[in-house]
Amino acid sequence: MENIWIGFSAGFIGIIALVFLIRSIQKLPSDASIEKMGLIIRKGALTYLKRQFKTMAPFLALLALLLGFLFHPYFSLFFLMGCFCSLISGFTGMNIATIANHKTAYAARTSVHEALFVAFSGGSVMGILTCSMGIIGFSLLETLSIFAQVNSIDFLVAFSLGASFVALFARIGGGIYTKAADIGADIVGKVEARIPEDDPRNPAVIADNVGDNVGDVAGMGADLFESYVGAFYGCLAISLLTASTQPYPLFIFCIVALGLIASLFFLLMGRVLIKKARFSPESFIRNIGLFASGVTLIGVLLLSLLFFNDIKPFLATATGILCGVFIGRITDYYTSSKPVKRIAQHSLSGSATNILAGLGTGMESTFLTILLITAAIFASSSLLGLLGIALAGLGMLLTLASTISIDAYGPISDNAGGIAELTHQPSHVRQNTDVLDAIGNTTAAVGKGFSIGSAALAALTLFNTFSIQTQTSNLSLDDPKLLVGLLLGGMLPFFFSSQALTSVSKTAHAMVNEVRRQFKQIVGILQNEASPDYEKCIDIATIGALKGMILPSLTGIISPFLVFYLLGLEAVAGLIAGTLISGVSMAIFMTNAGGAWDNAKKYIESGHMGGKGSAAHHASVTGDTVGDPLKDTAGPSLNILIKLVSIISLVFIPLLLA
Repeated sequence: MENIWIGFSAGFIGIIALVFLIRSIQKLPSDASIEKMGLIIRKGALTYLKRQFKTMAPFLALLALLLGFLFHPYFSLFFLMGCFCSLISGFTGMNIATIANHKTAYAARTSVHEALFVAFSGGSVMGILTCSMGIIGFSLLETLSIFAQVNSIDFLVAFSLGASFVALFARIGGGIYTKAADIGADIVGKVEARIPEDDPRNPAVIADNVGDNVGDVAGMGADLFESYVGAFYGCLAISLLTASTQPYPLFIFCIVALGLIASLFFLLMGRVLIKKARFSPESFIRNIGLFASGVTLIGVLLLSLLFFNDIKPFLATATGILCGVFIGRITDYYTSSKPVKRIAQHSLSGSATNILAGLGTGMESTFLTILLITAAIFASSSLLGLLGIALAGLGMLLTLASTISIDAYGPISDNAGGIAELTHQPSHVRQNTDVLDAIGNTTAAVGKGFSIGSAALAALTLFNTFSIQTQTSNLSLDDPKLLVGLLLGGMLPFFFSSQALTSVSKTAHAMVNEVRRQFKQIVGILQNEASPDYEKCIDIATIGALKGMILPSLTGIISPFLVFYLLGLEAVAGLIAGTLISGVSMAIFMTNAGGAWDNAKKYIESGHMGGKGSAAHHASVTGDTVGDPLKDTAGPSLNILIKLVSIISLVFIPLLLA
């Protein structure tokens, strides 16, 4: 019972901090014009989420009924709880972000530090909420399992499955929405009409700003909640399967609570330091996560000695924490340093060389990242075997609250810049938000790299759990079914990504045609003599996203069943492994290439290589347009795919074998 009380206590401390943050954000000042525009964006975002839930609901209800019929009514209950917690994390985080958006735009009138204070506070809501909901959810499930007298590990997987389902729909749908709107706004507005970004004359600009909220905030929140829950469950499952006589469950709850409390302390302390302008925005954003990780490392060491009188659990956990930190540094380098300047330089000779340079940068970035992940696997496995790998995966996410906070602040800053442009604020307001947005592009890329690394370790943990429960740990490569499964798994991320990118392309195509139509048929838009039809573009993005998210989602859900019935258990094991290997490398490539293209464009827009309007700038806009759906739609969705294939196999295949 100690682990339950520790989980509840940490979670409720997080909720108290959350209430404080939300109230403080709501009390911040704004003005009528900025708030009016913010509310238009907020209305569009909330409308999309409601329609997305209506689209998801039949799938979730059908699966809940199926789980209850096949397993136990509690399985359905825990699955729906996972869905609910994921939905609440995404919805509430985005709800507050849409308030922080216009508050940040108003604060940018004063200084960049004031704007950072508001944006970071808004992002912190998402970070704290995600981790608090995760630890409270697991504590509640443990409590229900005790009262219902059921094996908690058999039912905690249902909670994780629910989180995975919602995350897949939310990430793909939000990603399609935001990138289709962004592409439509950029191609016709910036390239063809030569008007500034977020110019109110652009019919797609409101949809673009709505997309930042539904994709980069709500979708990201559901995505990282799923990562957190998956790593948490995998670690608990492996500890009970391989070390059931030792107090690992209590240790796991303690280190998760420790990571949340450490992140809370530095997030709240960080607000004070920002207010006093003690650090530059860039220095603060890049380093706050390091402080939380450092304190967490010390706490894990003390807990390891207290519970086991041994430092091996600490070393395994520390391996994951350090791996996450170094992955962040590698991602930072490839999306904000020399590679970005190289892409900008290559933009001088046109779009083709810009794209080639970006592709090369993304591919190159996989080398060091994969080396780090494999080193973490070897090191943690040598310490505690499969449990060591599980602890490393969880360790990477212990300070997820701070990681999400610095990730979510980016789209808030981006939206604030859009609102400043839409409401014709003085030029220094947009300059202040652009400073934060440029840093946010890098922190978003770092957050995605962090998520990919943790997804790899979490998926490996789930695969190990599957192997133990299905007794497939001694498979040989001489088995043709295993090889076929590996090849199918290696192909799956490509096929999945193709569907996501095709959906973005179709919706963006419709958006581009609509913006062109309005420029031609609504006389006076470009002369500020007529207002564009924003609602039509919002509707195109919404319908395209809701339609486009279904097929990729079903691909990930159905694949394990098809492979099992056609080829057998050995092929399913190969499918899981192949999806993991291919998906991780592909996700790293796409997110880093997209981040590098984006920052190369911003580097040129800051006055280099001819600045805005130059040939290099036009080439960089093309590269950024290609990279956006890679880094914000397909790439992040692969994190969920590799875990979803594992967890569906883990839930259903043992039942089908019985």
